[in-house]
Amino acid sequence: MKNTFFLRKPKGINDTLIIFSAYFKNEDRRLKYSTGEVISPTEWDKINRMPNNLNGRTSKADNHRSIKRQLDRYSSFFLEIISRYVNSNQEITIDNIRSEFDKEFKRSKAIGSKFFAVYDLFLQEKINDRTDSANSKSTISRYTYNKTLLKDFEAFSKINLHFSKINKSFYNSFISYCISEKKHSTNTLSRNVGLLKSFLYWALKNNYTYKVDFKEFKNIKKEITDEVALTMEQVIEIFDFDFSKNVRLEKVRDLFVFGCVTGMRYSNYSKVAKNDINGNFINVRDQKDNKKLLSIPLNDYSKFILKKYDYKLPKISNQRFNDYVKEVIKIVGYTNDIKKTIKIGKEIIETISPFYERTSSHTARRSFITIMKNKKIPDKIIMSYTGHKSLEVFNQYYKPNNDEKVSFMKTVWRMENSPLKKVD
Repeated sequence: MKNTFFLRKPKGINDTLIIFSAYFKNEDRRLKYSTGEVISPTEWDKINRMPNNLNGRTSKADNHRSIKRQLDRYSSFFLEIISRYVNSNQEITIDNIRSEFDKEFKRSKAIGSKFFAVYDLFLQEKINDRTDSANSKSTISRYTYNKTLLKDFEAFSKINLHFSKINKSFYNSFISYCISEKKHSTNTLSRNVGLLKSFLYWALKNNYTYKVDFKEFKNIKKEITDEVALTMEQVIEIFDFDFSKNVRLEKVRDLFVFGCVTGMRYSNYSKVAKNDINGNFINVRDQKDNKKLLSIPLNDYSKFILKKYDYKLPKISNQRFNDYVKEVIKIVGYTNDIKKTIKIGKEIIETISPFYERTSSHTARRSFITIMKNKKIPDKIIMSYTGHKSLEVFNQYYKPNNDEKVSFMKTVWRMENSPLKKVD
């Protein structure tokens, strides 16, 4: 049983629908089914019944290859259904095959043009799927932001996003928008492109799109950032600072130091309770990856802070905590200006800001790792506390300060035994 394709209006001057066709000898009639694809008659190969100009790197060739892939889906599915019906002795009729086509293709056609409706379905599935530890609250929040970003891009570019438009041209325009309008750094861009591709893979898997152009979108490599970390001396100074006249900041300070001495993420260290303490260990399930069970030994500082609050640490939202931490660090006296360098597109942007402005809840985790590494604690031991599995990701947290860099250099390159030694 052969199938083919034809144009609804082969002599027209405008784009016209491509129709799937198969002849049923037993009924002496044809199944005609709209593929939903459109093409200009001048771009149609009348002999081979497919789009012409399938080669090359032009946007038109990309579009024609996408159309060809969709037409192949119809042909393959048709042959699969016929084979299944024959093997199961089911009656092969036009109505039965049309019904099978509707099940396979109608969902995609009904909602496929509604790009953001599909994104909402994707988001809802992520929210409902509690079996996947990757679907943390922070990840869901990032997917939600990416939807907003795409909507902003749609408004800016004055186009209606559609899966058929997700091609190289879209990708280049989207990247340009993120760089020039949103001023996204390389790392932010890398993350958002990854989230977008995750959505598109999901849409492809669930038959909301057939276009695979996004697989060719280049991943953007992340760069090591120059975020700040505190030294052990600084953590102790913050811990010893008298905040007795400001209870709010005293609680923030204690919670921040608790993070600095345990190495956990804020989502973990802000929720430690008495039932998480087992002997000399804090045992908690990682909020970001619930497959990980963290076991962190108690120390003098973590014990002191837990006992101070009777094992009921202050409850503060992450957003407010990030604001309050800056207040704490500023009052303690870390107001020196520091430089931050980020890459936006091909441009290197340097900004100067006070040290305290660069601190956040995550500074605690970064400080813990840096302090432990400077004390020559083996990476495997530190990673067993922090829950890191990747050494590459773990090492991005190590932020030696200038004093430590000078100390390390002098420790190695010393002239103790050289006759040319000079006194500094």
